[in-house]
Amino acid sequence: MILDELRTTDSARLDRAGQVYLDYTGGGLYADSQLREHLDLLTQGVFGNPHSQSPTSAASTALVERARAAVLAFFDASPDEYEAIFTPNATGALRLVGEAYPFRPGDRFLLTFDNHNSVNGIREFARARGAETTYVPSTAPALRVDTGQLERYLDVTPGEHHNLFAFPAQSNFSGVQHPLAWIDRAHSSGWDVLLDAAAYVPSNRLDLSRVHPEFVAISFYKMFGWPTGVGCLLARRDALARLERPWFSGGTIVAAFVQRDYHQDAPGAAHFEDGTVDYLNLPAVEIGLRHLERIGIETIHANVTALTHKLLQILTELEHCDGSPAATVYGPRSGDGRGGTVAFNFLQPDGRIVDERYVERIASRHGISLRTGCFCNPGAGEVAFTISRETLIGGTFDDAMTLDDYVRAIGLPSGGAVRASLGLVSNAADVEQFAEFASEFVDLAVVPDDLPPRLAC
Repeated sequence: MILDELRTTDSARLDRAGQVYLDYTGGGLYADSQLREHLDLLTQGVFGNPHSQSPTSAASTALVERARAAVLAFFDASPDEYEAIFTPNATGALRLVGEAYPFRPGDRFLLTFDNHNSVNGIREFARARGAETTYVPSTAPALRVDTGQLERYLDVTPGEHHNLFAFPAQSNFSGVQHPLAWIDRAHSSGWDVLLDAAAYVPSNRLDLSRVHPEFVAISFYKMFGWPTGVGCLLARRDALARLERPWFSGGTIVAAFVQRDYHQDAPGAAHFEDGTVDYLNLPAVEIGLRHLERIGIETIHANVTALTHKLLQILTELEHCDGSPAATVYGPRSGDGRGGTVAFNFLQPDGRIVDERYVERIASRHGISLRTGCFCNPGAGEVAFTISRETLIGGTFDDAMTLDDYVRAIGLPSGGAVRASLGLVSNAADVEQFAEFASEFVDLAVVPDDLPPRLAC
């Protein structure tokens, strides 16, 4: 199998170091061949700031535009319909939309509970412009969206307004994959759609010739590990033309005057790429996309799906000697309608949650990298841990409190979940080593109290 071969060649450092990497939703892993190809390109050429017509600038511009074209091609996004705008990360792409979307009083920003904080933060732009923010709740235990309420909210679009609906293609908390059919449904009621695809595209095909959201946020390091610090906003040209940037900067305008209050915006993607793009790293995007194409995103998807099924089976069948469950999974317990992100907690025989900081300590002993907390997705965490609005209002957080103090103040059983996520070169041995690690929590009754402070999101 091509992925097994890549594991022993292009990613041999994992096994050499005895590392089990289960944090692909946090960041992907690069292949050695990606670095070699990128280094060869940099050592053989001379590249300068692209905001000029010099030979070195022209060379950089050509590589940047090749990368832009490769991104559009990878996602089957017609250049006649979509622009690819390079950003520092997926958060940067989301901010571009939030700060420039033409919210007005009477407009609406609709989003699901299950969103990353970089999407939640857009509500501050909406509030500042007088628009109303509404959340569509998720329901436990599967952490899927209440589709009945979603339908009702989508149908409330009185008059001529700018209304924006935002949701993740895949939850970075639970792995739930939300239906892309929502895009057309929202369009039928006059909504623009912002799709956070950062957790989805590393192991799923997103075909923008079949679905047509106005805005799509992606992060390349989550897809193929290198380069970090480069993301992208894929935006439909007609939607891009409606955005209202609140400022201009170097690179985003054709001309500006000091003695006259005037500037002329640059056309297309250039108007949204502040300053100088990361022109030495952008060629690595094209290299990474070619790497995925050689493997085949469908091959990656099939591997992640199979391994996720095994991981879920391990967790759902884990029991203490008295037959009580030794773990609980947040979100779907089957492979249907979910990706390779699994959130869970280990349980003590009396049903109490094993402190996630202790879990991370044991994982480190096994050479396992996973993640703990609420993963910058508070809505999914609130539903998973059945935290009511009244509980949150009743608890106050001030500068004198630690995160541990706050967790105790609102009566939470834990500071968050444990998240294991599978990706590009995950293999069966990784899951087997996870099973060995998980077995340490069977019949565990006492957890040490010498744990480090919890980290904020």
